[in-house]
Amino acid sequence: MVTKNGYEEAIKNLEAAVEQLEGGELTLDQSMKIFKTAVKDISVCRKALQKAELEVEQLQQQEDGSFSREPFDE
Repeated sequence: MVTKNGYEEAIKNLEAAVEQLEGGELTLDQSMKIFKTAVKDISVCRKALQKAELEVEQLQQQEDGSFSREPFDE
């Protein structure tokens, strides 16, 4: 299960990775290691966002006060 803290941490890691990669001071091996870790962080973010989207779909309230599952509008 992806937690909010997992998402927040993954975003911070991605921001740090971008800074390091844009710095231009890394070797190719260091850059590849950071890139591989960033791909994992992207997966964590994607899962968290998919979970949040599903929750929004499931909790859309109807006019009569009931809740029903509705597609999430992007």
